[in-house]
Amino acid sequence: MAAITAAMVGELRAKTDAPMMECKKALTEAEGDMERAEEILRVKLGSKASKAASRVTAEGVVASYIAGGVGALVEINCETDFVSKNDDFLKFTSDIAKLVTEHSPADVAALSALGLYGKTVEEVRTELIGRIGENMSIRRFKRFQTSGKLTSYLHGTRIGVMVEFEGSDEQVGKDVAMHIAAMKPVALSSDQVPAELIEKERSVAKLKAEESGKPADIAAKMVEGSVQKYLKEVSLFDQTFVKNDKQTVQQMLKAANTSVKSFVMFIVGEGIEKKQDDFAAEVAAQVAAAKQA
Repeated sequence: MAAITAAMVGELRAKTDAPMMECKKALTEAEGDMERAEEILRVKLGSKASKAASRVTAEGVVASYIAGGVGALVEINCETDFVSKNDDFLKFTSDIAKLVTEHSPADVAALSALGLYGKTVEEVRTELIGRIGENMSIRRFKRFQTSGKLTSYLHGTRIGVMVEFEGSDEQVGKDVAMHIAAMKPVALSSDQVPAELIEKERSVAKLKAEESGKPADIAAKMVEGSVQKYLKEVSLFDQTFVKNDKQTVQQMLKAANTSVKSFVMFIVGEGIEKKQDDFAAEVAAQVAAAKQA
């Protein structure tokens, strides 16, 4: 069995916001497997265990650009919130969104080789780092080209959504984009939810069912019920529309004679772990080093 260290307990606590002792117990039960320990805590502590896991810690900006049926959403990261408000950094991000829209690069490497301000994007990025004094990176982008319509919604500069839709009412598209930013669906419909997300939810549901002590047939129904509830919660069309809780998004779209073809949402720093400075440990290390000198 893997030794459970204080660092492992601290990492799990940072991810889940669960009490230290609960984190240690979960890690012990999971034999040091961090993902398994997270699932155990979700079962024992309910939704509280997943709250901190979704916190975004990295800094940066999401920007969009649309020209007719072509558009792009981009995320560019930096180290601090202070730099994310820098005018040069914001201009660079906006210009990158326009560049992606106009040139359709295959990936970040291809984008970095494109021309900008008479130089390559990579050269501009490097110069900006030198001038501002902080590292920054082009993390990701999504480009759309459609015969339909595009709209975007930016919640400040930290959440960005772009929606491809068909319909005569532009406001409907904007309402859907705002809904997505608020409710954060992962797919248009339940059959498009990634298999790995469904399997993870099924695994948690099974553990809860096992702990309930119910007969196997009832436990199986509990698991399936939990999975179906999850699919409705994360599927755009099945979600309750934020501007009218008497309708699902699908019902609202049908009434407005509008169809949504696709969407993308970027949340700044989503999935990136930001380094946490442990000043107490740093001081302790310095004291220990001084004693050995």
